[in-house]
Amino acid sequence: MKRLPLIALFAALAGPAVAAAPRVDIVIRGGTIYNGANAEPITGDVEIAGDRIVYVGPTRRTQAAQIIDAKGQIVAPGFIDAHTHPDSYIRSTDAKERLNLPWLAQGVSTIVIGVDGYGTPDVAEDARKLMAGGIGTNVAPFVGFGSVRGRVLGQDDRAPTPAQLTQEKALVAKAMCEGAYGFSTGLFYAPQSFAKTDEVVAIAREAAIRGGMYDTHQRDESNYSIGLINSTKEVIEIGRQANMPVHIAHLKALGVDVHGKAPELIATIEAARKAGQNVTADQYPWLASGSSVDASLVPRWANDGGYPRLIQRFDDPATLAKIKVEMAENLRRRGGADSLLLTSAGMPWTGKTLAQMATAWKLDPIDAAIKILRVADATGKEPAGVSVASFNMIDADADLIMRQPWVVTSSDGSNGHPRQYATFPRKYQVYVRERKVITMRDFIHRSTGATADMYRMDHRGYLKPGYYADVVVFDPVNYAPRATYVNPRVPSAGVKALFVNGKLALKDGATTGAAPGRALLRPTPKNCPTT
Repeated sequence: MKRLPLIALFAALAGPAVAAAPRVDIVIRGGTIYNGANAEPITGDVEIAGDRIVYVGPTRRTQAAQIIDAKGQIVAPGFIDAHTHPDSYIRSTDAKERLNLPWLAQGVSTIVIGVDGYGTPDVAEDARKLMAGGIGTNVAPFVGFGSVRGRVLGQDDRAPTPAQLTQEKALVAKAMCEGAYGFSTGLFYAPQSFAKTDEVVAIAREAAIRGGMYDTHQRDESNYSIGLINSTKEVIEIGRQANMPVHIAHLKALGVDVHGKAPELIATIEAARKAGQNVTADQYPWLASGSSVDASLVPRWANDGGYPRLIQRFDDPATLAKIKVEMAENLRRRGGADSLLLTSAGMPWTGKTLAQMATAWKLDPIDAAIKILRVADATGKEPAGVSVASFNMIDADADLIMRQPWVVTSSDGSNGHPRQYATFPRKYQVYVRERKVITMRDFIHRSTGATADMYRMDHRGYLKPGYYADVVVFDPVNYAPRATYVNPRVPSAGVKALFVNGKLALKDGATTGAAPGRALLRPTPKNCPTT
């Protein structure tokens, strides 16, 4: 009989070997896990190694360098904000500002930038600068029609020549080859509003043939020009002709003349979807939009040539009279002077309505608005226009839009509006907990996985092994907005931890100093130059 070596003999006597417990960098333990799909939650752990999730499931004997006790907490993919204006943060000269606290404190790990037509064609260079400076959130860029048209045609109301159209198309093709997710427009805003549909289609095709989507602040969300329904049909037609998915930004029925139009708006989109077209939208959970005095009140034709030309037109009595007639109508459709809250920081009108400023100055509201525009121009403090929160929507429309499965969450976060700091917790507190317009599953799915799927983000939006470790842990009782219309720059509460690419970016509502955000560029399409 052959004798076993001593070591083998002891092993045989000890019975089956006990496997060593796995070891990872981070374990988020014992939380209620929503994995980003529209599915029931489970209780268990999320384990992270490096920048990836390695395990999601029941608690096991895993050892880790860091353990987050998530008992009683909600664990979900980091939220994805489908439409943002974060430049004052991510492009700040202050490294702390670039951590992007307004979004981190909401549990947002990824933001979509370059929307409303304002995305630079120089996507690769912009991504390099953002990464070199260090940012707290991931960014997913679009190339914008306003930036492209402005570079080729300036601010003028004119159609491009064939050569200029070729230039516009080349800029979009370049941006797509450098990693843009698609082509964005803001056809409500001058000079983009000067473009006809065929110009938009021709340029959009350059994004389409490189796998991009069309994202738009549509030409009319009210009845300023072609009307809400016809504008929506234009969006759908652009997508059909360009053969690309279309995504409507901050879907709404804006202004007293279109209140109650949500059913018709939704039916228009549903008809296109049933016909096989890929049409989606995003929405913010606020009844006041964020805009500027000139965009809200001044007719588009008066912006031909840009802001300096507008001020010159104010100096011509005949032209001014014409402008004032149209401004009065625009003010009416927005609900009157009491409905416009002036939100720019550090100005005499900050935190006051247009009606209050008109009373203080003893002026008609339209004359008060013109005075505000003149002062802003003279001081040079408002190069992008005087910010306003415009109360122009109703609950019935907003609720119905929010219930649609093809509508995801966005903040449209811009300076001076509380949505920049408080959108996701407001949607949770008001529309999930208080009013029960949507469920927790809807809220999380359409703030994470559904958004990632719409934009085709690689390995983002879900808690799955192999996916990037963007994970939020929040308190279901205390997760809440704190920003208001009067005090819009107050970080939200209730996020216990937020991991971005496996790094702890926020702990108990405070930034950690880490800047783990990345520029999420799409892979280079096949039909791009190889040099």
